[in-house]
Amino acid sequence: MKLFGILMTLLVAVIANAASTDYVGEITQARLLEEHEKFARNYASYQPSEQELEQIKVLAQKDILIMFGTWCHDSKREVPRFLKLLDTSQVPLASLTLQTVDRDKNEPTGVAEQNNLKYTPTFVVFENKVEVARIIEKPQKTLARDFYEQLD
Repeated sequence: MKLFGILMTLLVAVIANAASTDYVGEITQARLLEEHEKFARNYASYQPSEQELEQIKVLAQKDILIMFGTWCHDSKREVPRFLKLLDTSQVPLASLTLQTVDRDKNEPTGVAEQNNLKYTPTFVVFENKVEVARIIEKPQKTLARDFYEQLD
């Protein structure tokens, strides 16, 4: 019985530690890459093609909302790629909002609910406050190509 109690204590500690690494709320790119190693590694290793760098320019002067989880494997892959595309292409956005959510896809400000978040990551593009493009979870081709096809 004593061993069961010890095991339960260890299990609770492991779960609490895992949950504490989840970030919920708006986050800056710098903080995301500084505090979340997998995002930083994927950002560093991704090398967008010249074609992708050209295609992503369709986002110029648009507002971008990315809703994702720091716990989500698709987010760990796609969000760093998108950030690297933006940085490398130097496309001038109107705004970029990185909104992290919990494992139930909620966050305290209601942004996720207002934007009908179902899966992470979800990239939403707005022009004049109207949604004009969306990629959910992962692109069909590439992020740049999918946005180009939706907006061109």
